[in-house]
Amino acid sequence: MGVHVASALHVLAAAAGLSAIVVASSVAFTVVKVVGGLYLIGIGVKSLRGARSAVRATEPAARSERQIFTEAFIVNIFNPKVALFFLAFIPQFVDTTHGPVWSQTLVFGAVYIALGLCTDSIYAVIGARAGVWFNARSSRMRASRYAEGSILVGLGLLTLLLPHRNRVH
Repeated sequence: MGVHVASALHVLAAAAGLSAIVVASSVAFTVVKVVGGLYLIGIGVKSLRGARSAVRATEPAARSERQIFTEAFIVNIFNPKVALFFLAFIPQFVDTTHGPVWSQTLVFGAVYIALGLCTDSIYAVIGARAGVWFNARSSRMRASRYAEGSILVGLGLLTLLLPHRNRVH
């Protein structure tokens, strides 16, 4: 839940006009897009480097629900990928001929959060089970890190290389 509460704050910031300002300026949009793409590539490379030394993880310490909520909130509120998503991705679908930019941004943000609640719940259940399987052997742990790193690098390259389609008029 902490992740999605933080996402709601990102949506509100975007609806307040931050997204429209960034998208209206092709220079600002390009900077945000390049920083986001390079960030994804950077964490992907970090994951690939860590794959070589991945070993079986130890059991995590128990934490309270409040602690988990707070950590998730802090991670997401300061996560540049989430901010970049609301600054660079959602505004591409906003069209001023269909109403105010802020209201469309709120709707797209609400849909994003609703989908996130559904998918994150599924990912948590599957991830918990998969984590046990991957953690059983170092070779599986390394394979998952290589896959993670490759996906992040690929997404970063796509972010950098795909053309910008500005729909905000």
